[in-house]
Amino acid sequence: MLQQPIRKTFDIGDGREITIETGRLARQADGSVTVSMGKCMILATVVANKEPKEGQSFFPLTVDYQEKFASAGRIPGSFFKRESKLSDYEVLISRLIDRALRPLFPDDYFCEVQVLVTLISSDPEVLPDALACLAASAAIAVSDVPIKEIISEVRVARVNDKFVINPTRSQMELADMDFIVAGSVKNLVMVEGESQECSEDDLIEALEKAHDAIRIQIKAQEELRDLKGVSGKREYTKPEQDEAIREKVYAFAKQKVYEVAKGQHSKHERSEKFEAIEEELMKHLEEGATEENPLTDLQKKLAGTYYHDLQYDVVRDMILDEKIRLDGRSLEQIRPLDMEVDVLPSPHGSALFTRGETQSLTTVTLGTGLDELLIETAATSVYSKFILHYNFPPFSTGEIKMMRGPGRREVGHGNLAMRSLKQMMPTNGDFGYTVRVVSDILESNGSSSMATVCAGSLALMDAGVPFPKHVAGIAMGLITKEDKFSVLSDILGDEDHLGDMDFKVTGTRDGICGVQMDIKVDGLPMEVMKKALLQAKDGRLHILNHMYEAIPEARAEVKPHAPRVVKMFIDKEFIGAVIGPGGKVIQEMQRETGTTINIEEVNNMGEISIFGVEKEAVVRAENWIKGIVAVPVVGDVYDAVVKSVVPFGAFVEFLPGKQGLVHISEISWKRLETLDGVVKEGDAMKVKLIGTDPKSGKFKLSRKVLIPRPERKEGGQRQEGSTPNE
Repeated sequence: MLQQPIRKTFDIGDGREITIETGRLARQADGSVTVSMGKCMILATVVANKEPKEGQSFFPLTVDYQEKFASAGRIPGSFFKRESKLSDYEVLISRLIDRALRPLFPDDYFCEVQVLVTLISSDPEVLPDALACLAASAAIAVSDVPIKEIISEVRVARVNDKFVINPTRSQMELADMDFIVAGSVKNLVMVEGESQECSEDDLIEALEKAHDAIRIQIKAQEELRDLKGVSGKREYTKPEQDEAIREKVYAFAKQKVYEVAKGQHSKHERSEKFEAIEEELMKHLEEGATEENPLTDLQKKLAGTYYHDLQYDVVRDMILDEKIRLDGRSLEQIRPLDMEVDVLPSPHGSALFTRGETQSLTTVTLGTGLDELLIETAATSVYSKFILHYNFPPFSTGEIKMMRGPGRREVGHGNLAMRSLKQMMPTNGDFGYTVRVVSDILESNGSSSMATVCAGSLALMDAGVPFPKHVAGIAMGLITKEDKFSVLSDILGDEDHLGDMDFKVTGTRDGICGVQMDIKVDGLPMEVMKKALLQAKDGRLHILNHMYEAIPEARAEVKPHAPRVVKMFIDKEFIGAVIGPGGKVIQEMQRETGTTINIEEVNNMGEISIFGVEKEAVVRAENWIKGIVAVPVVGDVYDAVVKSVVPFGAFVEFLPGKQGLVHISEISWKRLETLDGVVKEGDAMKVKLIGTDPKSGKFKLSRKVLIPRPERKEGGQRQEGSTPNE
């Protein structure tokens, strides 16, 4: 018989309740909980090895979030009809959880940990990504896996000028700010999100609202842990230490490392010099060893670890005490910028953006509605007309690695750039293209995701996308020690590694479009956050000024070799006529004009997008459709083409898809016995709609009424009327 589950329920506002439960499911895991809100239910488990692997020198944490399609009563659409590898959407949520959890574990804890979070029941109005990290944290809280403190995570959105915690899916459609925020009782540890040009003050207010909600969730986890009776955390083997070796390393290498650090070398030069010092250090330690006291393999390994710790300490102290950075810049200074658009002849838009030793070559491709990206989750299937892909080849850092598919880092960096640029993409339906942006990182030393934002903005304007404002991005860093701190603008890769915060901010001149922040230390006061935001704004504006010099506004038209698009809206009742029986009409139009035509029903209207490389072809298809949906008006004049000749007249097409009869008596003022030699198939003529047959409803047309009536001859005779071919 199953043991009685332990539950804790709490209110997150507006009468909405969340329930955390443990002791019922997955009881062999070290920790297991379900988190429920409405019909949404998430299962989270954590399992940790008791001891680290031999020689383990880093913390191996794996976090996977997956949505079961059965949770929403759906069968996966793949060939195998089962869930397979994580989708990009699931990878992004896994990263949100991972980035929040990783700082929780002790610095000397190297045991392998696996956290699995699974959506097992879906609610159409509840967004599961806002609950996933709460579930993961609660699973760890009720286990004996060692952590420093409990954290949680919430979504905060601004809906109709009011901040809402964990809004519904319907509310999110109205939101102009959307942030996922993680934190402990005292500090924030992770922020990710987007906004429609919010101010720095708006962001600070959103973070404060989120932190209040996080504290409520942490309290609920603590109470659940106490109800379960978790008394303490397990003991684990800590890495061995040798203070004597540490002292020797610092005594021999500290000044040498300092000289290299302040030498303003390039990334690879600095790396080579640091490696040379490490070789000297090892040789020095070996020379100091004796037969009675030899240098062991463990001591060599520890010496390497202490040497890297020394680099960390020396560079941080240099920045804090002397305000000197590795490349000699001031704390607020941006690296040299170089940018160019239209660098590639064949893509529909392109840009090359270089900032210091970071470079992005970005292209824009304009496609049709058939190129839209299907994004599937357990609860939704939606199509996206804006796609951004980010590639990080190994040569960008001078390395050799196997070329595989995009990893989690590539997916996460591309998503941040996509969310930032999306804020300025046209949304009113007038721009009918599907837009794909691809950023290939050619060099990397500093934030390549922010280079992608800048290069993407330039390339979109170069492609003629109606992009109203440039969007730029900058990566900020933070160095803290006791009561001292330094905020760094446009951080290098090494500064990112040794810093206490990685803070990326994107936006226009008028506000913030995207944020991604990871804090690696405890105790980040809000005033430090405000300083970082204001300093980021200054750096962003500096970059934006250079971008406007490169291309001040979007090109008025797409490039000559880009596909042309025309959008039309027709009454819903005409959709069937444009498509035709079995698609006959639309297929004929596409075949005859060489265009691609896409039809959708939107808001009880037919939305038609016509794509073609040549403008004339698009115009021809557009006129064809106009003819199909046009309502002929008696008295109007039309350009017609003779389709067939019969003894009693000629059938002509006077609008695309619409034919009528010009009776033999309506061809000319002259009485004609036959049309032989008068008109033939393929002739063009102007005709006037004079009515419809009351029985058949067919159109009656006349050519002769558009010809001047012949004058009478003397004796009462009229001159002969002219024929259509005169």
